[in-house]
Amino acid sequence: MKGTVLVVDDSAMMRKVVLRTLKMAGVEFDTILEAGDGQEALVCLRANKVELIMCDINMPVMSGLELLQAIKDEKLAIGTPIVMVTTEGSEPQVRQAILAGARGYIRKPFTVEHIENNVKPLLAAA
Repeated sequence: MKGTVLVVDDSAMMRKVVLRTLKMAGVEFDTILEAGDGQEALVCLRANKVELIMCDINMPVMSGLELLQAIKDEKLAIGTPIVMVTTEGSEPQVRQAILAGARGYIRKPFTVEHIENNVKPLLAAA
């Protein structure tokens, strides 16, 4: 796929797992951007157009939910699918993420099928 993906997670290893799983699901991008927290992600989003954001919720400095709010406040990445990838599975967390602008939600650990079922339809619709 042409375009750019931004993977936001405080774990470099988890960012690699997300990227590898996207690739295994047939979702590949020309450009890959990585950020270790929400503030780094905002810097990336201010400077780059992205076609997909895969974001953890629990991160130091700025959480994924705070990032969602900042994206909305700054009107960044309008129309870009944002998928939360997290160990947080509580119903209030999911609702909060969706209300804040996330289009999808994948719980860790995840599989290629989770990417195919939750990410591919968002990209097809974008």
